[in-house]
Amino acid sequence: MMKPPRLLLVLAATAALTAQARDDHHGHDHGHTGAAHAHEAKAVHGGVVAVVKDMNYELVARPDGIALYVSDHGKPVDLKGASARLTLLSAQAKAEVPLAPAGDRLQGAGQPGVGAGTKAVALVTLAGQAPVTVKFSLK
Repeated sequence: MMKPPRLLLVLAATAALTAQARDDHHGHDHGHTGAAHAHEAKAVHGGVVAVVKDMNYELVARPDGIALYVSDHGKPVDLKGASARLTLLSAQAKAEVPLAPAGDRLQGAGQPGVGAGTKAVALVTLAGQAPVTVKFSLK
């Protein structure tokens, strides 16, 4: 059995590490507006959200096409010069859809084989940046 002073030391260290992990704000400022962390990202356009390198990617699949919205801490990213290639994987098929800038999103035509359980992998290239791989699982 642990001696009481050692137990208190272990409990104090655990509490300190938990508090530090909960308050990890290094490298970004939320101000006092209550902005959400990336891991708390929510779908704004009714799609599925993935977060990569503090950027939010929301994939929206509709009968008229597929859209990918990109935002940085809730603010839309300039998509001029951006491109993406979306690979859709389902039990029945694999399809690739090129996405191009269309206003506030990257847009692709059609919706080949998109349904619940479909996995999607987007290779997104923003102007002047290295390509980023973003993975989605459609519900």
